[in-house]
Amino acid sequence: MAKNKKLFECQSCGSQSSHWLGKCTNCGAWDSMIELNGEQIKFLEATKTLTAHTSKAQSIVDIKHDNLIRFTSHSKELDLVLGGGIVTGSLTLIGGSPGIGKSTLLLKIAGNLAKNNQRVLYVSGEESAGQIKIRADRLGANEKQLYLLSEINLGSVVQEINTNRYDFVVIDSIQTLYSDDIPSAPGSVTQVRSITFELMRIAKSMGIAIFIIGHITKDGSIAGPRVLEHMVDVVLYFEGDSNSELRLLRGIKNRFGSTNEVGIFEMNKSGLHDAKSMAGRFFNKDKLLAGSALAVILEGSRPIIIEIQALVSDAQGYAKRSSTGFDNNRLVMLLALLEKKLGLPFSTLDVFINVSGGIKIAEPSADLAVIAAILSSYRDRAIDSKSIFMGEVSLTGEIIEVSNMMLRLKELETQGFTKAIVPAKALEATSIRCFVANEVAKVVEWM
Repeated sequence: MAKNKKLFECQSCGSQSSHWLGKCTNCGAWDSMIELNGEQIKFLEATKTLTAHTSKAQSIVDIKHDNLIRFTSHSKELDLVLGGGIVTGSLTLIGGSPGIGKSTLLLKIAGNLAKNNQRVLYVSGEESAGQIKIRADRLGANEKQLYLLSEINLGSVVQEINTNRYDFVVIDSIQTLYSDDIPSAPGSVTQVRSITFELMRIAKSMGIAIFIIGHITKDGSIAGPRVLEHMVDVVLYFEGDSNSELRLLRGIKNRFGSTNEVGIFEMNKSGLHDAKSMAGRFFNKDKLLAGSALAVILEGSRPIIIEIQALVSDAQGYAKRSSTGFDNNRLVMLLALLEKKLGLPFSTLDVFINVSGGIKIAEPSADLAVIAAILSSYRDRAIDSKSIFMGEVSLTGEIIEVSNMMLRLKELETQGFTKAIVPAKALEATSIRCFVANEVAKVVEWM
Protein backbone atom coordinates (compact mmCIF):
# COMPACT_ATOMS: atom_id res chain seq x y z
CA MET A 1 0.00 0.00 0.00
CA ALA A 2 1.14 3.53 -0.76
CA LYS A 3 2.30 5.50 2.20
CA ASN A 4 -0.05 8.30 3.25
CA LYS A 5 1.29 11.73 2.34
CA LYS A 6 1.87 14.11 5.24
CA LEU A 7 1.85 17.90 5.05
CA PHE A 8 2.39 20.45 7.80
CA GLU A 9 1.39 24.11 7.59
CA CYS A 10 2.56 27.07 9.69
CA GLN A 11 -0.36 28.87 11.34
CA SER A 12 1.59 32.15 11.43
CA CYS A 13 2.74 32.58 7.84
CA GLY A 14 1.15 29.70 5.88
CA SER A 15 4.40 28.05 4.74
CA GLN A 16 4.27 24.27 4.27
CA SER A 17 6.65 21.42 5.02
CA SER A 18 6.62 17.67 4.42
CA HIS A 19 7.70 17.05 8.03
CA TRP A 20 7.06 18.68 11.40
CA LEU A 21 9.36 21.51 12.48
CA GLY A 22 9.65 23.00 15.95
CA LYS A 23 10.49 26.38 14.40
CA CYS A 24 9.11 27.65 11.09
CA THR A 25 11.97 28.26 8.68
CA ASN A 26 10.02 31.06 6.96
CA CYS A 27 8.75 33.31 9.77
CA GLY A 28 10.65 31.93 12.78
CA ALA A 29 7.51 31.12 14.82
CA TRP A 30 7.89 28.31 17.38
CA ASP A 31 5.45 25.40 17.64
CA SER A 32 3.25 26.75 14.85
CA MET A 33 3.34 23.76 12.44
CA ILE A 34 0.06 21.82 12.32
CA GLU A 35 -0.49 18.61 10.36
CA LEU A 36 -3.15 18.85 7.65
CA ASN A 37 -5.63 16.01 7.20
CA GLY A 38 -6.32 14.18 3.95
CA GLU A 39 -9.20 16.43 2.89
CA GLN A 40 -7.14 19.57 3.44
CA ILE A 41 -4.26 18.18 1.37
CA LYS A 42 -6.64 17.26 -1.46
CA PHE A 43 -8.11 20.77 -1.38
CA LEU A 44 -4.68 22.40 -1.63
CA GLU A 45 -3.63 20.09 -4.49
CA ALA A 46 -6.89 20.82 -6.33
CA THR A 47 -6.35 24.59 -6.12
CA LYS A 48 -2.81 24.22 -7.47
CA THR A 49 -4.08 22.40 -10.58
CA LEU A 50 -6.35 25.29 -11.54
CA THR A 51 -4.90 27.01 -14.61
CA ALA A 52 -4.64 30.77 -14.46
CA HIS A 53 -5.82 32.97 -17.31
CA THR A 54 -2.87 33.92 -19.48
CA SER A 55 -2.38 37.58 -20.38
CA LYS A 56 -0.09 39.43 -22.73
CA ALA A 57 2.43 41.98 -21.51
CA GLN A 58 1.92 45.60 -22.56
CA SER A 59 4.22 48.57 -22.69
CA ILE A 60 3.64 50.86 -19.74
CA VAL A 61 3.21 53.87 -22.06
CA ASP A 62 0.18 52.17 -23.66
CA ILE A 63 -1.58 51.51 -20.37
CA LYS A 64 -4.23 53.99 -19.24
CA HIS A 65 -4.66 55.22 -15.69
CA ASP A 66 -7.30 53.66 -13.47
CA ASN A 67 -9.84 56.24 -12.40
CA LEU A 68 -10.10 56.00 -8.61
CA ILE A 69 -13.58 56.85 -7.36
CA ARG A 70 -13.57 58.03 -3.75
CA PHE A 71 -16.40 58.89 -1.42
CA THR A 72 -16.19 60.47 1.99
CA SER A 73 -16.61 58.51 5.21
CA HIS A 74 -17.91 61.71 6.86
CA SER A 75 -14.94 61.51 9.23
CA LYS A 76 -12.12 63.95 8.48
CA GLU A 77 -9.57 61.88 10.39
CA LEU A 78 -10.40 58.61 8.61
CA ASP A 79 -10.46 60.34 5.23
CA LEU A 80 -7.03 61.81 6.02
CA VAL A 81 -5.53 58.38 6.77
CA LEU A 82 -7.13 56.82 3.67
CA GLY A 83 -5.68 59.54 1.43
CA GLY A 84 -8.86 61.50 0.71
CA GLY A 85 -11.71 59.06 1.29
CA ILE A 86 -12.86 55.48 0.77
CA VAL A 87 -12.03 54.03 -2.66
CA THR A 88 -14.79 52.14 -4.44
CA GLY A 89 -13.84 48.47 -4.85
CA SER A 90 -11.13 48.56 -2.19
CA LEU A 91 -10.47 45.99 0.54
CA THR A 92 -9.31 47.52 3.84
CA LEU A 93 -8.04 45.66 6.90
CA ILE A 94 -8.20 47.36 10.30
CA GLY A 95 -6.55 45.86 13.38
CA GLY A 96 -6.00 46.78 17.00
CA SER A 97 -6.11 45.45 20.55
CA PRO A 98 -9.44 44.41 22.12
CA GLY A 99 -11.58 47.35 23.26
CA ILE A 100 -9.59 49.94 21.29
CA GLY A 101 -12.63 50.93 19.18
CA LYS A 102 -12.50 49.04 15.86
CA SER A 103 -16.13 47.94 15.83
CA THR A 104 -17.28 51.24 17.31
CA LEU A 105 -15.58 53.28 14.59
CA LEU A 106 -16.83 51.16 11.69
CA LEU A 107 -20.39 51.04 13.01
CA LYS A 108 -20.30 54.83 13.33
CA ILE A 109 -18.96 55.16 9.77
CA ALA A 110 -21.60 52.71 8.53
CA GLY A 111 -24.30 54.86 10.14
CA ASN A 112 -22.88 58.02 8.55
CA LEU A 113 -22.89 56.45 5.09
CA ALA A 114 -26.40 55.04 5.52
CA LYS A 115 -27.61 58.47 6.62
CA ASN A 116 -26.43 59.78 3.24
CA ASN A 117 -28.49 57.21 1.28
CA GLN A 118 -25.72 54.64 0.78
CA ARG A 119 -26.67 51.02 1.24
CA VAL A 120 -24.51 49.47 3.98
CA LEU A 121 -24.17 45.88 5.24
CA TYR A 122 -22.63 45.16 8.65
CA VAL A 123 -21.72 41.47 9.07
CA SER A 124 -20.88 40.29 12.58
CA GLY A 125 -19.74 36.81 13.53
CA GLU A 126 -19.13 37.70 17.18
CA GLU A 127 -22.29 39.56 18.21
CA SER A 128 -25.98 39.12 17.60
CA ALA A 129 -27.99 41.72 15.70
CA GLY A 130 -29.62 42.73 18.99
CA GLN A 131 -26.26 43.51 20.58
CA ILE A 132 -25.21 45.60 17.60
CA LYS A 133 -28.55 47.41 17.77
CA ILE A 134 -27.81 48.44 21.38
CA ARG A 135 -24.47 49.92 20.33
CA ALA A 136 -26.05 51.63 17.33
CA ASP A 137 -28.53 53.35 19.68
CA ARG A 138 -25.63 54.72 21.70
CA LEU A 139 -23.72 55.83 18.61
CA GLY A 140 -26.71 57.36 16.87
CA ALA A 141 -26.28 55.00 13.92
CA ASN A 142 -29.89 53.83 13.52
CA GLU A 143 -30.52 54.38 9.81
CA LYS A 144 -32.91 52.72 7.37
CA GLN A 145 -30.15 51.95 4.85
CA LEU A 146 -27.95 50.16 7.44
CA TYR A 147 -28.52 46.39 7.39
CA LEU A 148 -27.23 43.94 10.00
CA LEU A 149 -26.33 40.31 9.38
CA SER A 150 -25.22 38.01 12.20
CA GLU A 151 -23.54 35.22 10.23
CA ILE A 152 -20.25 33.27 10.17
CA ASN A 153 -20.84 31.28 6.96
CA LEU A 154 -19.14 32.91 3.97
CA GLY A 155 -21.66 31.40 1.54
CA SER A 156 -24.56 33.13 3.29
CA VAL A 157 -22.69 36.45 3.31
CA VAL A 158 -21.87 36.21 -0.40
CA GLN A 159 -25.48 35.30 -1.21
CA GLU A 160 -26.71 38.36 0.70
CA ILE A 161 -24.28 40.64 -1.14
CA ASN A 162 -25.22 39.18 -4.53
CA THR A 163 -28.95 39.42 -3.82
CA ASN A 164 -29.03 42.96 -2.47
CA ARG A 165 -26.66 45.54 -3.92
CA TYR A 166 -24.54 47.28 -1.25
CA ASP A 167 -22.14 50.22 -1.46
CA PHE A 168 -20.21 49.46 1.72
CA VAL A 169 -19.65 46.22 3.66
CA VAL A 170 -18.10 45.64 7.10
CA ILE A 171 -16.85 42.18 8.14
CA ASP A 172 -16.45 41.82 11.93
CA SER A 173 -14.24 39.84 12.04
CA ILE A 174 -12.30 37.90 9.39
CA GLN A 175 -11.23 35.22 11.92
CA THR A 176 -14.84 34.22 12.63
CA LEU A 177 -15.87 33.54 9.01
CA TYR A 178 -15.61 30.08 7.50
CA SER A 179 -16.35 28.47 4.15
CA ASP A 180 -17.99 25.06 3.72
CA ASP A 181 -15.75 24.42 0.70
CA ILE A 182 -12.57 24.55 2.80
CA PRO A 183 -11.89 21.61 5.17
CA SER A 184 -10.35 23.69 7.97
CA ALA A 185 -11.46 25.29 11.20
CA PRO A 186 -12.50 29.00 11.27
CA GLY A 187 -9.49 31.25 11.77
CA SER A 188 -7.01 28.78 10.29
CA VAL A 189 -4.47 29.85 7.69
CA THR A 190 -6.29 28.15 4.84
CA GLN A 191 -9.69 29.60 5.81
CA VAL A 192 -8.45 33.17 6.30
CA ARG A 193 -6.43 33.15 3.09
CA SER A 194 -9.23 31.72 0.92
CA ILE A 195 -11.95 33.94 2.44
CA THR A 196 -9.85 37.06 1.90
CA PHE A 197 -9.33 36.07 -1.75
CA GLU A 198 -13.09 35.72 -2.17
CA LEU A 199 -13.78 39.09 -0.51
CA MET A 200 -11.17 40.71 -2.75
CA ARG A 201 -12.87 39.21 -5.81
CA ILE A 202 -16.25 40.56 -4.69
CA ALA A 203 -14.85 44.02 -3.97
CA LYS A 204 -13.14 44.33 -7.35
CA SER A 205 -15.82 42.74 -9.51
CA MET A 206 -18.81 44.50 -7.92
CA GLY A 207 -17.15 47.80 -6.99
CA ILE A 208 -17.97 47.47 -3.27
CA ALA A 209 -15.77 48.98 -0.59
CA ILE A 210 -15.20 46.30 2.07
CA PHE A 211 -13.70 46.86 5.52
CA ILE A 212 -12.38 43.84 7.44
CA ILE A 213 -11.73 43.82 11.18
CA GLY A 214 -8.80 41.61 12.22
CA HIS A 215 -7.76 40.34 15.62
CA ILE A 216 -4.18 40.86 16.76
CA THR A 217 -1.70 38.54 18.44
CA LYS A 218 0.23 39.11 21.69
CA ASP A 219 3.07 40.84 19.82
CA GLY A 220 0.66 43.33 18.24
CA SER A 221 0.50 41.91 14.69
CA ILE A 222 -2.73 40.89 12.97
CA ALA A 223 -3.59 37.26 13.64
CA GLY A 224 -3.48 34.84 10.74
CA PRO A 225 -1.05 34.46 7.85
CA ARG A 226 1.12 37.43 6.84
CA VAL A 227 -0.27 37.04 3.32
CA LEU A 228 -3.50 38.55 4.68
CA GLU A 229 -1.87 41.98 4.91
CA HIS A 230 -0.27 41.57 1.48
CA MET A 231 -3.59 40.73 -0.19
CA VAL A 232 -5.64 43.71 0.98
CA ASP A 233 -5.36 47.25 -0.43
CA VAL A 234 -5.14 49.16 2.85
CA VAL A 235 -3.94 48.14 6.33
CA LEU A 236 -4.82 50.36 9.30
CA TYR A 237 -3.79 49.91 12.94
CA PHE A 238 -5.41 51.39 16.02
CA GLU A 239 -2.93 52.54 18.66
CA GLY A 240 -3.25 54.04 22.10
CA ASP A 241 -4.20 53.07 25.61
CA SER A 242 -7.69 51.57 25.82
CA ASN A 243 -8.06 53.33 29.18
CA SER A 244 -7.36 56.71 27.59
CA GLU A 245 -9.89 58.73 25.63
CA LEU A 246 -7.54 59.30 22.69
CA ARG A 247 -6.97 56.79 19.89
CA LEU A 248 -4.52 56.93 16.97
CA LEU A 249 -5.32 55.31 13.61
CA ARG A 250 -2.12 54.71 11.65
CA GLY A 251 -1.86 53.66 8.01
CA ILE A 252 0.63 50.80 7.52
CA LYS A 253 -0.15 50.12 3.87
CA ASN A 254 -2.15 52.10 1.31
CA ARG A 255 -2.21 51.34 -2.41
CA PHE A 256 -4.20 54.51 -3.10
CA GLY A 257 -2.28 57.09 -1.08
CA SER A 258 0.42 57.90 1.44
CA THR A 259 0.98 56.05 4.70
CA ASN A 260 2.44 59.11 6.43
CA GLU A 261 -0.80 60.43 7.91
CA VAL A 262 -2.27 59.49 11.28
CA GLY A 263 -5.88 59.95 12.36
CA ILE A 264 -6.60 61.00 15.94
CA PHE A 265 -9.94 60.13 17.53
CA GLU A 266 -11.53 60.80 20.87
CA MET A 267 -13.64 58.20 22.67
CA ASN A 268 -16.66 59.28 24.69
CA LYS A 269 -20.05 57.84 25.63
CA SER A 270 -21.40 58.44 22.11
CA GLY A 271 -18.53 56.62 20.38
CA LEU A 272 -15.38 57.62 18.53
CA HIS A 273 -15.24 61.15 17.15
CA ASP A 274 -12.62 63.20 15.35
CA ALA A 275 -10.38 64.91 17.90
CA LYS A 276 -10.99 68.65 17.66
CA SER A 277 -7.67 69.92 19.04
CA MET A 278 -4.37 68.37 20.10
CA ALA A 279 -3.21 71.38 22.14
CA GLY A 280 -2.25 70.23 25.62
CA ARG A 281 -3.66 66.72 25.20
CA PHE A 282 -0.38 64.83 25.67
CA PHE A 283 1.38 66.88 28.35
CA ASN A 284 0.83 68.79 31.59
CA LYS A 285 0.20 72.41 30.60
CA ASP A 286 0.64 73.87 34.09
CA LYS A 287 3.86 72.50 35.54
CA LEU A 288 6.41 69.78 34.84
CA LEU A 289 7.72 67.69 37.71
CA ALA A 290 11.25 66.35 38.00
CA GLY A 291 11.76 63.60 35.46
CA SER A 292 9.56 65.13 32.72
CA ALA A 293 10.56 66.85 29.47
CA LEU A 294 8.63 68.00 26.40
CA ALA A 295 9.29 67.16 22.76
CA VAL A 296 7.64 67.80 19.39
CA ILE A 297 7.09 64.79 17.14
CA LEU A 298 5.50 64.60 13.71
CA GLU A 299 2.57 62.26 13.20
CA GLY A 300 2.11 62.44 9.47
CA SER A 301 2.03 66.14 8.59
CA ARG A 302 0.93 67.37 12.01
CA PRO A 303 3.27 68.26 14.89
CA ILE A 304 2.24 67.03 18.36
CA ILE A 305 3.76 68.13 21.64
CA ILE A 306 4.26 65.19 23.99
CA GLU A 307 5.58 64.66 27.50
CA ILE A 308 8.33 62.13 28.14
CA GLN A 309 8.61 60.87 31.70
CA ALA A 310 11.68 59.24 33.22
CA LEU A 311 12.39 57.55 36.53
CA VAL A 312 15.97 56.90 37.67
CA SER A 313 16.49 54.91 40.86
CA ASP A 314 19.10 52.73 42.54
CA ALA A 315 19.23 49.25 41.07
CA GLN A 316 18.41 46.23 43.19
CA GLY A 317 20.75 43.74 41.55
CA TYR A 318 21.08 44.07 37.79
CA ALA A 319 20.21 47.50 36.34
CA LYS A 320 16.87 47.50 34.52
CA ARG A 321 15.97 49.43 31.36
CA SER A 322 12.29 49.63 30.45
CA SER A 323 10.41 51.92 28.10
CA THR A 324 6.80 52.35 27.05
CA GLY A 325 6.25 54.14 23.74
CA PHE A 326 9.99 54.49 23.07
CA ASP A 327 12.43 52.02 21.49
CA ASN A 328 14.13 50.13 24.33
CA ASN A 329 17.27 49.48 22.28
CA ARG A 330 17.62 53.20 21.61
CA LEU A 331 17.19 53.90 25.32
CA VAL A 332 20.10 51.54 26.11
CA MET A 333 22.23 53.34 23.52
CA LEU A 334 21.46 56.79 24.99
CA LEU A 335 22.30 55.60 28.51
CA ALA A 336 25.63 54.17 27.33
CA LEU A 337 26.36 57.50 25.64
CA LEU A 338 25.58 59.48 28.81
CA GLU A 339 27.76 57.19 30.90
CA LYS A 340 30.73 57.58 28.56
CA LYS A 341 30.44 61.31 27.79
CA LEU A 342 29.32 62.55 31.21
CA GLY A 343 30.65 59.87 33.53
CA LEU A 344 27.25 59.22 35.13
CA PRO A 345 26.88 55.81 36.87
CA PHE A 346 23.87 54.50 34.92
CA SER A 347 25.27 50.94 35.04
CA THR A 348 24.18 50.85 38.69
CA LEU A 349 20.81 52.60 38.19
CA ASP A 350 17.38 51.48 36.99
CA VAL A 351 15.94 53.67 34.23
CA PHE A 352 12.28 53.68 33.17
CA ILE A 353 10.82 55.75 30.32
CA ASN A 354 7.15 56.42 29.52
CA VAL A 355 5.57 58.47 26.74
CA SER A 356 2.31 59.98 27.95
CA GLY A 357 -0.96 59.48 26.08
CA GLY A 358 -0.14 56.02 24.73
CA ILE A 359 1.82 57.43 21.76
CA LYS A 360 4.57 55.28 20.24
CA ILE A 361 7.51 57.37 19.02
CA ALA A 362 8.73 56.19 15.63
CA GLU A 363 11.23 58.99 14.87
CA PRO A 364 14.55 59.92 16.54
CA SER A 365 13.64 63.58 17.14
CA ALA A 366 12.74 62.81 20.77
CA ASP A 367 16.25 61.63 21.71
CA LEU A 368 17.17 64.96 23.26
CA ALA A 369 13.96 65.10 25.31
CA VAL A 370 14.56 61.55 26.59
CA ILE A 371 18.05 62.56 27.75
CA ALA A 372 16.66 65.72 29.38
CA ALA A 373 14.01 63.71 31.23
CA ILE A 374 16.60 61.18 32.45
CA LEU A 375 18.93 63.93 33.71
CA SER A 376 16.00 65.75 35.31
CA SER A 377 15.06 62.63 37.27
CA TYR A 378 18.70 61.86 38.12
CA ARG A 379 19.24 65.36 39.54
CA ASP A 380 15.69 65.60 40.93
CA ARG A 381 15.35 69.00 39.26
CA ALA A 382 12.26 70.08 37.31
CA ILE A 383 12.57 71.59 33.82
CA ASP A 384 10.83 74.78 32.78
CA SER A 385 7.39 73.84 31.38
CA LYS A 386 7.82 76.37 28.54
CA SER A 387 10.94 74.66 27.16
CA ILE A 388 11.00 72.13 24.35
CA PHE A 389 13.79 69.72 23.36
CA MET A 390 14.24 68.77 19.69
CA GLY A 391 17.10 66.77 18.24
CA GLU A 392 18.46 63.39 17.31
CA VAL A 393 21.51 62.23 19.26
CA SER A 394 24.27 60.31 17.48
CA LEU A 395 26.64 57.73 18.92
CA THR A 396 29.37 60.38 19.09
CA GLY A 397 27.23 62.64 21.28
CA GLU A 398 26.43 65.14 18.54
CA ILE A 399 22.92 66.57 18.25
CA ILE A 400 21.62 66.19 14.70
CA GLU A 401 18.99 68.32 13.00
CA VAL A 402 15.48 66.94 12.70
CA SER A 403 13.16 67.26 9.71
CA ASN A 404 10.56 70.03 9.35
CA MET A 405 12.09 72.17 12.08
CA MET A 406 10.12 75.30 11.17
CA LEU A 407 6.83 73.41 11.17
CA ARG A 408 7.56 72.24 14.71
CA LEU A 409 8.56 75.75 15.84
CA LYS A 410 5.37 77.24 14.42
CA GLU A 411 3.35 74.76 16.47
CA LEU A 412 5.26 75.89 19.56
CA GLU A 413 4.42 79.52 18.82
CA THR A 414 0.70 78.81 18.53
CA GLN A 415 0.71 77.03 21.91
CA GLY A 416 2.61 79.75 23.76
CA PHE A 417 6.03 78.17 24.24
CA THR A 418 9.01 80.50 24.58
CA LYS A 419 12.18 78.38 24.52
CA ALA A 420 13.48 75.53 22.39
CA ILE A 421 16.74 73.60 22.61
CA VAL A 422 17.60 72.70 19.01
CA PRO A 423 20.56 71.44 16.94
CA ALA A 424 23.14 73.92 15.70
CA LYS A 425 21.87 75.28 12.37
CA ALA A 426 20.73 78.66 11.12
CA LEU A 427 17.00 79.11 11.65
CA GLU A 428 14.48 81.42 10.08
CA ALA A 429 12.88 84.21 12.07
CA THR A 430 10.76 82.93 14.92
CA SER A 431 9.55 84.28 18.24
CA ILE A 432 10.85 81.16 19.99
CA ARG A 433 14.19 81.64 21.74
CA CYS A 434 16.33 78.86 20.26
CA PHE A 435 19.26 77.66 22.37
CA VAL A 436 21.64 76.08 19.90
CA ALA A 437 23.33 72.86 21.03
CA ASN A 438 26.09 70.96 19.26
CA GLU A 439 26.51 68.08 21.68
CA VAL A 440 24.96 66.52 24.73
CA ALA A 441 27.38 68.21 27.14
CA LYS A 442 26.08 71.65 26.09
CA VAL A 443 22.53 70.63 26.97
CA VAL A 444 23.69 69.48 30.39
CA GLU A 445 25.31 72.88 30.98
CA TRP A 446 22.06 74.60 29.99
CA MET A 447 20.06 72.46 32.41
